[in-house]
Amino acid sequence: MLSEEDLHHAFAPVFADLRERATVAERFIDRNLYQVYVATLWSNVVLSPDEVGITEDDLETLHNVLVVELKDVLGADASLTTVFEFINSKPGEATMREARLNQTHKDLLQYFSSMILDPDGHKKWMDELREKL
Repeated sequence: MLSEEDLHHAFAPVFADLRERATVAERFIDRNLYQVYVATLWSNVVLSPDEVGITEDDLETLHNVLVVELKDVLGADASLTTVFEFINSKPGEATMREARLNQTHKDLLQYFSSMILDPDGHKKWMDELREKL
């Protein structure tokens, strides 16, 4: 299992890239676009941790590292929950549309929003889908 320091070091270039991609006018971060990028990062890492050189056991520690990064960019109240609340909102929908995300990408982020924001409802929904198969 990797330490917070190891994960911070490993993901520092990724965090810098997310900030850079969301930066407008050389100094200001588009907070909405940044949240779409972070939601995408988290979703992909959770789906395939091995592809980024970590294990499932590292996800909780990476979550803590990512929250520190979020607070630095978005403010003290930021968390992955607030990021996915944004994704699940009208401004989140508008940002995903403006960013020209394809439907599969939007579906992925909405799927993760469902899991994070309403785990019981998500489980019920997935059980219903399984029954139909």
